[in-house]
Amino acid sequence: MPFDELLKELQGQKTAQEDPNHVPLGQLFNDAFMGKYSNMNSFAEFVEKGNFKIETREDIGNIPDELFDRHVARETKFADWKAMLETATKELSK
Repeated sequence: MPFDELLKELQGQKTAQEDPNHVPLGQLFNDAFMGKYSNMNSFAEFVEKGNFKIETREDIGNIPDELFDRHVARETKFADWKAMLETATKELSK
């Protein structure tokens, strides 16, 4: 790995384009996905309805699992966050 890339990674400055394994939440849970699996039109609407502040996956990790899983189960066709994330990841890779 070139030094400048290593430096960016160490500083946490890698972008989604530089790291293909990191897909922005808005792209992963796009409007079509949310419309198909929930009564909401966007991930932002889903987050707002749960009164969460989520901009990154790390933000989701800061929410107690039980609380976020209940919101997912109540507002989507998924039993929990893990199932929702797995389905979105599979559909994005199609």
